[in-house]
Amino acid sequence: MRGRVLIFLLINLCVVAFLLNSVWTLLSLLYTDGSDDAITKAELPSPNSEKIDSRPLVIPKIIHQTYKNATIPEVWREAQQSCLDLHEDYEYMFWTDEKSREFIEKEYEWFLETFDAYPFNIERADAIRYFVLHHYGGVYIDLDDGCTRKLDPLLAYPAWVRRTTPTGISNDVMGAVPGHPFFHRVLESLEAYNRNWIAPYVTIMSSTGPLFLSLIWRHHNSAYEDMPEDARVRILFPNAYMGHKWSFFSHHVGNSWHRWDTDAIIWVRLGLKS
Repeated sequence: MRGRVLIFLLINLCVVAFLLNSVWTLLSLLYTDGSDDAITKAELPSPNSEKIDSRPLVIPKIIHQTYKNATIPEVWREAQQSCLDLHEDYEYMFWTDEKSREFIEKEYEWFLETFDAYPFNIERADAIRYFVLHHYGGVYIDLDDGCTRKLDPLLAYPAWVRRTTPTGISNDVMGAVPGHPFFHRVLESLEAYNRNWIAPYVTIMSSTGPLFLSLIWRHHNSAYEDMPEDARVRILFPNAYMGHKWSFFSHHVGNSWHRWDTDAIIWVRLGLKS
C-alpha cells in the first residue's frame, strides 16, 4: 500500500515539476527580449558597403520557401520575385506539400508519422522549414515577406531568427548553417510539443509555430553556461527586419491560416485597449 502511495506521489511531483518548468519558461519570455544576442545596427554593413564582401559567410547561399503547390497566389508573387531578383547567385528551393513529405520520408523517416498526423497543414508548413534548415542550411523566407536588399550580411552568423512582438521570436524568416545545435533541438522537440489545445490558433502556435520556437529558444539558451559562438542564435530586431532603407525585408498580405480563435483573441485585445 505504501509503495503505491509513494509511486502516486512521485508521479504527481513529476507532473507538478513539468508544469512549473513550462509555466516558468513561458513567463521568462515576457522579460527576455534577446538583446544580448541582437544583430546590432553597428555591426551590419550598409547595403552598398565594401565591408559586405570582406565578411566570411558561413550560411550557404540557399533560399527556402514553401506553399501547398507550385501555383503561388498572385498576392505573394511580387514578394517572391523581389527575393529571386536580388539573389541570382543563390540556390532556390521551393517546397510543395508533396516535395515536403517526400523529403521527410527520405531523410527523417522517424518523424513521418507525426508529420502526417498534424491536423492542420500549416503545422507541416512550419515543421518542414525547420527540417530543411537543419539538413541543407540556408535562409527560410515566408512567401509574404519580400526582400529589399541582399541577405549576404546575415550569412555571416551561424544561426539567426527575428524578434517579434509582443515577445519571443518568429519563424517567418530564419537562417542557419546545416546541423546547427538550435535547429537540432527544435527537431528533437517537435514530437513532445505535438498537442491539441482545442483552439486551432493556440494548437498551431504552441506545437510548431512561433510560440513553440520561442520556448525552444529559451531552453537552448538555458542549456549553456558559456555558449560557444557557433551554437549561438543571433536575433534580428524589427528595425533591421523592415521599415528602413537598410532593412532586409518588406511585409505583404499573409496569415491566411488564421481561424476563428484568432479573431476572438484580436477582439479581446481591442476590447482591453478601448
